[in-house]
Amino acid sequence: MAQHNITQLSVIDRVRSIIGGSLGNLVEWYDWYVYSAFSLYFSAAFFPKGDATAQLLDTAGIFAIGFLMRPVGGWVMGAYADKHGRKKALTVSILLMSLGSLIITFTPGHDRIGIAAPLLLVLARVIQGLSVGGEYGTSATYLSEMATRKSRGFYSSFQYVTLIMGQLLALGVLVCLQRFILTDEQLHSWGWRIPFGIGAILAITVMYLRRSLHESAVEVKAQHEPLRGTLKALMQHPRAVATVIGLTLGGTVAFYTFTTYMQKFLVITCGFTKAGATTISTITLLAFMLLQPLFGAISDRIGRKPLLIGFGVLGSLCTVPLMTILANTHDQWMAVLLIMIALVIVSGYTSINAVVKAELFPTEVRALGVGFPYAIAVSLFGGTAEYIALWFKKAGHAAWFNWYVTVCIAVSLLIYLFMKDTHKHSKIEHD
Repeated sequence: MAQHNITQLSVIDRVRSIIGGSLGNLVEWYDWYVYSAFSLYFSAAFFPKGDATAQLLDTAGIFAIGFLMRPVGGWVMGAYADKHGRKKALTVSILLMSLGSLIITFTPGHDRIGIAAPLLLVLARVIQGLSVGGEYGTSATYLSEMATRKSRGFYSSFQYVTLIMGQLLALGVLVCLQRFILTDEQLHSWGWRIPFGIGAILAITVMYLRRSLHESAVEVKAQHEPLRGTLKALMQHPRAVATVIGLTLGGTVAFYTFTTYMQKFLVITCGFTKAGATTISTITLLAFMLLQPLFGAISDRIGRKPLLIGFGVLGSLCTVPLMTILANTHDQWMAVLLIMIALVIVSGYTSINAVVKAELFPTEVRALGVGFPYAIAVSLFGGTAEYIALWFKKAGHAAWFNWYVTVCIAVSLLIYLFMKDTHKHSKIEHD
């Protein structure tokens, strides 16, 4: 299948399309992470009164349920993107995210509607899981296809720039509400609804922005390529599918450990205040975000494989000592330093994982190939990381989680060592 005038696009058109695709990604991930950032405040609203750790465990469980829906989203939306174009799929995914945020915004608490409250929360996260599952594969494919070969690692790294920026925006809203607008009591009572409402509005705004994007692939009539975007077509690339799952396993566990879960870890393990933990998370995520284009550009020079191997080796060796020292740290800047060391290591994966996956598949199954197996790995390992960490802590064996993360990274390292460098063997160039 021919690309749709991709080679004729000017640099300005490419950059504009990449920015447009990335901004949509930002809003998607803001909506997704608001749930985690504000769970310390709304967990009591959706579940019966009791132990705070148990409430967080229930909330984390629903967070994991959202992840379990991501493979379905990756499958359905990936197939839709391969058959009908990336642009249409990106628009649908952001509409679903907006709907999920609206449900959470207006759902009454457990004290008013009982069991219906957590059930509606589950419904909202299921919808958002479908959305994010479709967003990742489609946006990774779109950004990789819009970039030129010499700068593909750099430009595709902006998927994680905007993903992290979504986290930062969620934390920024939290900081503003904590320190300048609402009291702690107001945040626990009703203030946590505000960020979900903001997310719904932003999603609708970005939907209109995405309507002006250039399409990166031609829409093909089903009768011309009946297997296009199907699981049958995807299964013709078993090695690529297995590679996506394997290379994602360790990276997604490490990413969610040192970003999403870290805010709670700083509160319930290190003893920092909620506001202090939010400040530390904001500082480290900002620096982490700025690292992504740098690592992406490096991969354009030396290849993708060296960065992945660097993450695998350092992650396997350093996770246990870093987490052990951090657990006994009560100084804010020492916590920042330790988390940043971990995030520099993780950047070897996050900055290039999208482009590596896109380079493994031909155009006709690229969005499905990137999104579906990735979502399976994230659902099984990334989405459950926080839940497993809290479960180990409640069982009195918090340190076991550090070894769990290490083993996951080590398994992925084996994949990195034996896979081809996609920078030199890119299917995008074949197209």
